[in-house]
Amino acid sequence: MKGIRLNLGCGNDILKGYINCDKSRLDNQVEEIIIYHTLEHITNFIPLMHELHRICKPGAIIKIKTPFYSAWGQFNDPTHVRFFTPYTFEYFKAGNYSHEVNCNKSMFVIKSKLVFGIGSSAKLNFLFNPLLNLSHKIYCRFFAWIFP
Repeated sequence: MKGIRLNLGCGNDILKGYINCDKSRLDNQVEEIIIYHTLEHITNFIPLMHELHRICKPGAIIKIKTPFYSAWGQFNDPTHVRFFTPYTFEYFKAGNYSHEVNCNKSMFVIKSKLVFGIGSSAKLNFLFNPLLNLSHKIYCRFFAWIFP
């Protein structure tokens, strides 16, 4: 099996067979980004979100999966530097805390869905997922620590 080859800081020197990565001055180019179980490890989260907003085309899709803030594994991993709720990304909506992140309009349209379990506990998703997603406010306020 061939190993992964990275071309970091490549600029316009795109090499076939490599993952080519560079900071680009190009804006509005990306149509879709997938970030699964990564953001909980990022220290400079707000600048990262601004960079994602900058590089995305209008209407781009960013799919994010993170551990829920009350999940038992969330606190067991010493590499986790932040916790997420269905409201974390509301920070980037105008009129909320946007004065702190330097945006005068909402950066993202947010749709969130809670998933009860992964692995063997996913067998209960058919029962718990609809209940968790009836009202994120009620679940987070009253039940998140009882049924994490």
